[in-house]
Amino acid sequence: MMYLADENRYNSMQYRHSGKSGLRLPAITLGLWYNFGGVDNLENQRAMLRRAFDLGVTHFDLANNYGPPPGSAEENFGRLFAQDFKSHRDELLISSKAGYYMWPGPYGEWGSRKYLVASLDQSLKRMGLDYVDIFYSHRFDPDTPLEETMSALDFIVRSGRALYVGISTYDPEQTRTAAAILRDLGTPCLIHQPRYNMFDRWIEDGLLDVLAEEGIGCIAFSPLCQGILTDKYLGDTPDDSRAAKYKGEFHWGDEVSADRIARVRRLRQIAHERGQTMAQLAIAWTLRHPGMTSALVGASKVSQIEDSVGALANLDFSPDELAQIDAILSD
Repeated sequence: MMYLADENRYNSMQYRHSGKSGLRLPAITLGLWYNFGGVDNLENQRAMLRRAFDLGVTHFDLANNYGPPPGSAEENFGRLFAQDFKSHRDELLISSKAGYYMWPGPYGEWGSRKYLVASLDQSLKRMGLDYVDIFYSHRFDPDTPLEETMSALDFIVRSGRALYVGISTYDPEQTRTAAAILRDLGTPCLIHQPRYNMFDRWIEDGLLDVLAEEGIGCIAFSPLCQGILTDKYLGDTPDDSRAAKYKGEFHWGDEVSADRIARVRRLRQIAHERGQTMAQLAIAWTLRHPGMTSALVGASKVSQIEDSVGALANLDFSPDELAQIDAILSD
């Protein structure tokens, strides 16, 4: 069936400036890290992308290796973009990244100019795009001069492959240095994408201050701690959950633990008192920082996207609520 976007899609979404730039991002971004790969149902992917856009989510976040298999999320997105969203290209922010392993040999990962430019060219081909709106250096490369990585990002913008560039998972000092190099080159760093949620607060120890000083936006990935900060794991682990599906992969480790689940049960009571689901509380808490541009959420079904966007109905916290949350997290 032909897709006709909801005419009211911009009525309820919040849009926030990314740092000191003129670009505004939706407060909720849809990430295609999971559930958009070649092993996943394409029609479910189509339904999620359509519903997200109908709710005002204009930003879709990808990376070269998203899948599985690697690259298949971009391929699927490209297929759905051509069918449903091509006429809306100028309303969309599409981002991709490179930095982690993508192909064998010495040029298939990290931060060299060779890898970043080649990877983006591959990504553009997979998605059927002339350019991405944001391209990230996905991780800091300790063995490549930062000047080379940042000059590659500058080249990518000047060559028309991307409109803006950002960095992901860089620490505060790496971020400050990268921002200075990009500023001198004339291509400012638009945004930083770190992991941030109630159980992983490392950005509060200096990074948020650096971003504010440098005028860089912040988009937090994993605000729900890969599903832990929802109601999903308060009983038995669901068969269709990410924990079950990707059990044993490096990024899960000890994410699901008895201690964390006990804390989530206590946090859920605060959520109920606020008229929110547990997921909505966690997203609102992430967005409470003035410098937080967007919360980058994943989803496996349409209802999860609707729930995430519903968090925007109540983003205000009283000092007492924040104190209660901190007490639960630090006990």
